[in-house]
Amino acid sequence: MDTIEEKLENMENDNQLIKSPKTFDEQMKIIKEKGFIIDDEESCIEFLKQANYYRVAAYFLPFRKRDGKYFSDINFQRIKRIYEFDSRLRGVLFNCIEKIELYLRTQLAYYSGHNHGALGYMNADIYNEKHNDEKFKNLIQVCIEENKRTLVVKHHNEKYNGKFPIWVIVEFFSMGMLSYFYADMLSVDQKHIAKALYETSVSCLKSWLRCITELRNRCAHYSRLYYWSFPALPKIPKKMELSGNRKLFSQILVLKLLYPDKDEWNNSFLVELNSIVEEYEHDISLKHIGFPQDWYVQLVK
Repeated sequence: MDTIEEKLENMENDNQLIKSPKTFDEQMKIIKEKGFIIDDEESCIEFLKQANYYRVAAYFLPFRKRDGKYFSDINFQRIKRIYEFDSRLRGVLFNCIEKIELYLRTQLAYYSGHNHGALGYMNADIYNEKHNDEKFKNLIQVCIEENKRTLVVKHHNEKYNGKFPIWVIVEFFSMGMLSYFYADMLSVDQKHIAKALYETSVSCLKSWLRCITELRNRCAHYSRLYYWSFPALPKIPKKMELSGNRKLFSQILVLKLLYPDKDEWNNSFLVELNSIVEEYEHDISLKHIGFPQDWYVQLVK
């Protein structure tokens, strides 16, 4: 066992590996040393007080050269504008995802309830061979525990001995849980849902649900979308004659494919998205988010 002296020495060695905290003035100095132009130091400091430097620094990445240095003619104001664009974009996308998520909850619960009964979702026989029933039921219990103070959960615990019909428990499912629920269904159920809701294949719908789950999580946690590569590659139907990539545009294509209301998508979401892109067009690069020049036409339903 280490002595106290040895433990203190190890702590000192660990501290040597960790960078010391920087003041806002020091953070601004680092930004200047990287080559970014700062016209208004006071404005820069105020911005750094509101946004964590470590978070802001990720927006420097599009301007880093292969040798690790940065282009010297980039104004820090442009970084701020891209940061704002990303924030505005997350808000619009999150509202769009919410619409899709609520639609999927309704449709999956309706199908499961009518085909397998109110509590059929608790029966391992309605799932495929990949289904981990113990894990699934533990996740259900987590849903119930996290919402135990809600009137709905209290009511079902007291009146129905803790039994929750699928149309009740689904309201506590996350997007990831919905994706998991669909992926574990029997093939016949998966095919029916994919065809009935989206005129598509099971493999496409499973891919889209993985993508929207990742996108939703990034939006919900205020994570960067700009110049970001997503881990899930969306499966694009052949009839669209498009090739998916890991940039944001492909993820928005998935939202188009999943969105339940054509008119609302075209007349509300797309209009708002276009407005934001136009507002920041001189600061952002469409290539950095994977948008082709005809992105608007491609996104029309």
